[in-house]
Amino acid sequence: MGHAHGGGHHTSSGWRSGWVIFAAVMLLFNGAMSILEGITAILKDDVIVVTRNYAYAFDLTTWGWLHLALGIVLVLAGAALFNGALWARVVAVIGAGVSMVLQFLWLPHYPLWALVVIALDIFVIWAVCTMDRPRTAPR
Repeated sequence: MGHAHGGGHHTSSGWRSGWVIFAAVMLLFNGAMSILEGITAILKDDVIVVTRNYAYAFDLTTWGWLHLALGIVLVLAGAALFNGALWARVVAVIGAGVSMVLQFLWLPHYPLWALVVIALDIFVIWAVCTMDRPRTAPR
């Protein structure tokens, strides 16, 4: 149970701020990797493994543009999340959700990487949705 004594303030959910910072770093990392995946798929799509007869088959250049756009959004949201901006929280949750869907569709190409990113996206959504609202300093 948290109590405020004198000038200090202690809460039982103080550990969450560390998780939110970690989530912001993971968004930056995920965004940077998505940007690199996107550039690779756009410029050199013969590097990416292509699976035959996949229900969600897209042209790899299309995949590249999707990953590139999402990566830029995730990097911006991750950077803004350090300041606790409300819009960054909303964009982080939506961006991580979209990333999960894209990674699910990307599973046949790089299954292990896609599963790792899906797990990180789930964590990011949890950390951002459970973070405390920023408190204003007492006057």
